[in-house]
Amino acid sequence: MPLTFKFATAADIPALLRLRVAVDEEQTRRFGRDRWSTTINEKSIARGVPKAVYLHDVVVLPERQRAGIGSALIERAKVVAREWPADAIRLDAYDGTSGAGPFYRKCGFAEVGRAVYRRVPLVYYEFLISR
Repeated sequence: MPLTFKFATAADIPALLRLRVAVDEEQTRRFGRDRWSTTINEKSIARGVPKAVYLHDVVVLPERQRAGIGSALIERAKVVAREWPADAIRLDAYDGTSGAGPFYRKCGFAEVGRAVYRRVPLVYYEFLISR
């Protein structure tokens, strides 16, 4: 199945919510109850729709993980950010065994900070856009 990419709109919120719920349920199954086990709703998804420079909720269906889809999403985000134009892409990952930090480093992101937000340890990453 070929991949296609587009900006999310308000019409995409229900599908994005279903995706996040599936991923959060799988994280809970694999790693136990933690931050990802909280309730997510359409309002929290909607906060991410208009943001183009700060990526969050980058997720892939569990049965499709490790097939290059996540890398393709990140590479497409880099292209879009260059066209925007943006100076950088920023995101965060859980600081722990289930966190995506190693994946983001593999995609060229550099660690730029750490924080605890609502008792959740996070690592902040940045990819600088070259012109």
